[in-house]
Amino acid sequence: MASTECWRCLSRTSPLAPTSLSLLRAPSSIYSGLGTASFSTTAGLFAQPAVKKNTTSKTGPPKRGEKTGVKIKKKPIVSKGRPPAIGERKAIRKRVVLSNTNALEVQGMQELSAETMLDMRLRGQVLGIPGSVVDQLRAIEAFKVTQGWGMFRRPGVLMRRESLAMGKTIENLSTENLGSVSRRVLTGERGNGKSMLLLQAMAMAFLKGWVVISIPEAQELVIGHTEYAPLPNTSPTQYVQKTYLANLLSQIARANASILSNLQLSQKHSLPIPVQSNISLDRLADLGARDPDIAWPIFQALWTELTTSSTETANRPPILLALDGLAHAMTTTKYRDVDFNPIHAHDLVIIKHFTDYLSGTRNLPNGGMVIAAASQSNTPKVPSLKLALSQLEARTSGGSSSEVPERDPFQSYDDRVFQSLEGVTAQRLQGLTKDEAQGLLEYYAMSGILRQTVSEALVTEKWMLSGGGVVGELERATVKMRI
Repeated sequence: MASTECWRCLSRTSPLAPTSLSLLRAPSSIYSGLGTASFSTTAGLFAQPAVKKNTTSKTGPPKRGEKTGVKIKKKPIVSKGRPPAIGERKAIRKRVVLSNTNALEVQGMQELSAETMLDMRLRGQVLGIPGSVVDQLRAIEAFKVTQGWGMFRRPGVLMRRESLAMGKTIENLSTENLGSVSRRVLTGERGNGKSMLLLQAMAMAFLKGWVVISIPEAQELVIGHTEYAPLPNTSPTQYVQKTYLANLLSQIARANASILSNLQLSQKHSLPIPVQSNISLDRLADLGARDPDIAWPIFQALWTELTTSSTETANRPPILLALDGLAHAMTTTKYRDVDFNPIHAHDLVIIKHFTDYLSGTRNLPNGGMVIAAASQSNTPKVPSLKLALSQLEARTSGGSSSEVPERDPFQSYDDRVFQSLEGVTAQRLQGLTKDEAQGLLEYYAMSGILRQTVSEALVTEKWMLSGGGVVGELERATVKMRI
């Protein structure tokens, strides 16, 4: 039977009973079988501390000094290709492409010769270099990578007013002024064609039957990439670079083989190896090119033979000495002496040999030309050379003594630089005229690399954009510009 009192009524307090909840409390005997313990704080005191939750990010980098516990095994790098051989990357960097079969062949293009290099009517035209002269120029490394030879079908040179003047000078030294020596330095802003005019001078010298000896880049002699050794019995101590000298003898033999093969020894020389008394000069140069240890004595014997005064029995041709990058030959080098002091470039026998003839300290008995180009593309800062060239330009232009720059009293100068340039003619190259620029643009158009009509408006526009006919900027503004 259901109870007449509800559970809410039982939960209320009553004055008759101490508490109504006591009636609802189950007896302990009922739950004794469940094994529950009574309330106590003793278990909480003996409880283990709570484990600290790991807050380290699973995706971020570990903290400094923290061990991640992850060991990653790196696979060894296996080279699948062969490493480049010694000198292979340098050969690729210096490789010059002289022909482009995709370029159009210019019809009616004349060749550079002993006659055309003097023809004033050809001013502003591009003349092709003969194949035999191209091989000779390649042998002495006259072509530069940055000169854009690979855009045309065959190598050619622009006959500008300086080129015709150079050809006339070489012609006079070969005929009227036989035995005279022209000493000059080519100056000018960057991209005006100093190295190209130097190449044209060497090409004209080859056409006239001269012996051409060239140092294509003076930087290679001073940056510490070539073996060097002190030369005995020299004061102050001179240093010889045997490997470079052997390579130079190889270039001389290959470039001037047609001339040196017809010349024989006329004197007795003290050489470290026995040679025939009638050996040709090209074979003598080959002997020095094969063995760097005997390159310097062979070079001295070869030079003695070339600078011997011409006679009826031994005819000796004029000589052209050329050097590009004059600033590198007028400062200290990366080489060190026994006291670990920097070696001056004039203490290297190859550069000393050139500067002696450039300054006129030593003379060429059979005549010729000593020419250097003060390149601006890659040049160190040499205050002495800058002042010396400024003084030479002022004297060459016929300026008064008051117009010649003076030395800065707060700047230190190298007297050896001024001595090596004493009496030298400074030839400063300017930009092309509009007629010469028009001839160059027409050559670009006939070669197929300029797809515009060469008009007077186009010539004026490109001539102004190139800074007044700067050759390098003119080429960049026409055939190398991409919009």
